[in-house]
Amino acid sequence: MKLLLSGEMERRHALVGNPELWRMKRAFQLDFLQSSGIKPKHFFLDMGCGTLRGGIPLIDFLEKGRYYGIDVREEVLEEARSELSQSGLQGKKPQLLLVTDPVTAELGKKFDYIWSFSVLIHMTDEILEASLAFAARHLQENGVFFANVNVGDADDGEWQGFPVVTRPLSFYRNACRSHGLDVEDIGSLKSLGHISGKRSQDAQRMLRMSVKSSDSKHQVW
Repeated sequence: MKLLLSGEMERRHALVGNPELWRMKRAFQLDFLQSSGIKPKHFFLDMGCGTLRGGIPLIDFLEKGRYYGIDVREEVLEEARSELSQSGLQGKKPQLLLVTDPVTAELGKKFDYIWSFSVLIHMTDEILEASLAFAARHLQENGVFFANVNVGDADDGEWQGFPVVTRPLSFYRNACRSHGLDVEDIGSLKSLGHISGKRSQDAQRMLRMSVKSSDSKHQVW
């Protein structure tokens, strides 16, 4: 895998977050998913893949054709395609797709892992409902869906034209239940190795979602 100049990467990844933290956030994503059991053979959906800040090492890790990334912004996907090319990973054949309407979008595949890092926190309640339905449709019966959220009752904020939302954990449990998903709060990002020095980020909770089933082991084989 080729290395890009630091300044170029900082400019690119500033489109999806603090450019000073992209290295830490990239490493966190791969480390967390590997510790959660992801294997190269698994099919992986990155909901809100952005500029491939976390996607590049995952594409490198997964077998060819196993990585799918979706985003709502075409200009960000163009940066992702440039990042992919400059990293020399086109041969892994990842799918980078524009999805602007999760209500009707169908990828024609179900996934062992669905990952949505720092994405649900920027969704209105209406878009969250549509996105949870989309995830439930695309999750394997024994697959897992991970996403981080702000838990509490703070007022909504704004970032780059997107909302920044905080909701009670019960809100996410109820929303997921309506789409046939079980939810487990597995800890704060800080407790899982995300050390940004920013309490608002490190205190976010990681949710583990799986298809609701009375006899499911909730484990990816």
